[in-house]
Amino acid sequence: MDVREFDFDLPPELIAQEPAPRRGAARLLHLNRRTGAVVHGSISDLPLALREGDVVVVNNTRVFPARLLGRRVPSGGAVECLLIGREAPDNDRAAEGSRSVPVSAGMAGAQDWQALMHPGQKLRPGARVVFEGSCTLHGEVLEQRFYGRRVIRLAREDGGSVDDAIEAIGHMPLPPYIKRDDHPADRERYQTVFARERGSVAAPTAGLHFTPELNAALTARGIDMIEITLHVGYGTFQPVRVDRVEDHKIEPEPFTISEAAAAAINRARDDGRRIIAVGTTTTRTLEAACGPDGGIVAGSGTTNLFIFPGFSFRVVQGLLTNFHLPHSSLLMLVCAFGGLAPVRAAYREAIEHGYRFYSYGDAMLVT
Repeated sequence: MDVREFDFDLPPELIAQEPAPRRGAARLLHLNRRTGAVVHGSISDLPLALREGDVVVVNNTRVFPARLLGRRVPSGGAVECLLIGREAPDNDRAAEGSRSVPVSAGMAGAQDWQALMHPGQKLRPGARVVFEGSCTLHGEVLEQRFYGRRVIRLAREDGGSVDDAIEAIGHMPLPPYIKRDDHPADRERYQTVFARERGSVAAPTAGLHFTPELNAALTARGIDMIEITLHVGYGTFQPVRVDRVEDHKIEPEPFTISEAAAAAINRARDDGRRIIAVGTTTTRTLEAACGPDGGIVAGSGTTNLFIFPGFSFRVVQGLLTNFHLPHSSLLMLVCAFGGLAPVRAAYREAIEHGYRFYSYGDAMLVT
């Protein structure tokens, strides 16, 4: 399948740069995947768009402030570092050409991370950086990898928690199509109301539309809500760099489904009730955790499941999602569920009606 099948033209002014003035104010486009019919409304219409007895499954991952801004040592040049995943510790690893610096000397509590760093051409193994704020993180580049990635070791001189330092001085990792610096308010708005389990470098954006009031309305409608966890990593948003869809690979991301969550989803399935996934991350997790008999298997693991047209869904019967980037694996998943032609037509209609796109944009329900 040609990646160009997933192209579309989007006016730049429809790329949402800010969240809606209040959480829960987004518009909702409801696509019937069988007929192609589209209904326009707002996210507050979601309870009536679903059925009594439906089960809504959400991702309760929490985004951490994974973007670090600092300077090179000793030159002082600006450095930007996006942490994209913890690296397994390797105490014997040495940076080629590295000078003796506190980080590589083994500060207590040091952590190794995979990262995207700028300016990459100046940050070769052995390069030293520092990130300062209410506390200070020292870093040393240990390895240079494909597509500009680095492995960086982070530590604090005072031996304190690196995780606490990242929380204190890091910035929310807003996507690059949001052409502004992050605001303090993004620490709350780029986080869902379900966010409990720290570990994501991007928000499961379909969940951003939910509020306590909407959750209560869903419950009053007789709709169950269940939480699972998938920590959104670089695999979710990595660019598709191939021409054939089938050649794209997604990096593994960790997930957890509790015994209680699995049992509730399986009961609903046995009763013939619909499973409505909130977001592509939830969809991938549920389909990856589907056992031979079609039931959800509880536990923790990783998934690199790539869903594109031709995929046979065994669990998910409804999908709430945002509007996604052209050529992205997320758009491919939505087209796999809703059908390539119906989703493309719905996107054209969304553009004609001025819907806001991407992470801080409006919502789409496919049933």
